[in-house]
Amino acid sequence: MREYSPDLTPQWKRAKAVPEVPADPGLVIEVAGTDFCGAVVACEAGTVTLEDRFGKRRVFPLEPRGFLLEGAVVTLTRPSRAPAAPARTASGSVAVPGARARVARAGRIYVEGRHDAELVERVWGDDLRIEGVVVEYLEGIDDLAAVVAEFAPGPDARLGVLVDHLVPGSKESRIAASVTSPDVLVVGHPYVDVWQAVKPSALGIAAWPQVPRGQDWKTGVCRALGWPEHTGAAWQHILSRVTSYRDLEPTLLGRVEELIDFVTAP
Repeated sequence: MREYSPDLTPQWKRAKAVPEVPADPGLVIEVAGTDFCGAVVACEAGTVTLEDRFGKRRVFPLEPRGFLLEGAVVTLTRPSRAPAAPARTASGSVAVPGARARVARAGRIYVEGRHDAELVERVWGDDLRIEGVVVEYLEGIDDLAAVVAEFAPGPDARLGVLVDHLVPGSKESRIAASVTSPDVLVVGHPYVDVWQAVKPSALGIAAWPQVPRGQDWKTGVCRALGWPEHTGAAWQHILSRVTSYRDLEPTLLGRVEELIDFVTAP
């Protein structure tokens, strides 16, 4: 028979019980003994991941009495139920339910054609409305210098331009080089047309076909793929297969994100 052994530790020396708090997503917590404070973004077996207001993330063990909540010591525990992953927009950003569109900024993003505008809207539309960024199409960039001059860009009205086939030595590269305003950013992708910025895998094809020089590229694509030679209908088919940023080539993704950052910079 086990003997009873009383706890002779003085009451004032005994550790006081502290509240247990579930590490629910979004809970703002401070790590005891450090100056790190952040919101819970993940909680796995034995650890919690916090993100501070600068976007820096760190992982900490779920140790008893290891955290402070509003200045009081607490023990973080795993949530009783795994949290649902936050909803994402087509661009991969965290969705903001119920967010209203912001009043349009003075700044703009110009793209070459209607197809470019429709693709940008399909993937980045939610982000653009929250940021108050309007996308317009130019029907070509031959008169880009005059368009920029008419827009009259400035620090509070920046202009971003997305150009097709922006490669060294091309006509597009010479036109882009003529724009030198610090409040204008001209970037582009290497494709003949924005159609090619859609990954072939999204369309169930092995690759975009090679079209002989001198032949209309879009019509040539339709012929090579056995599609009706109706480029408008072909584009609607292509666009319908784009559901998120994962269906686009990184070379386009990076350029559009760069333009959004440029026109929304304080």
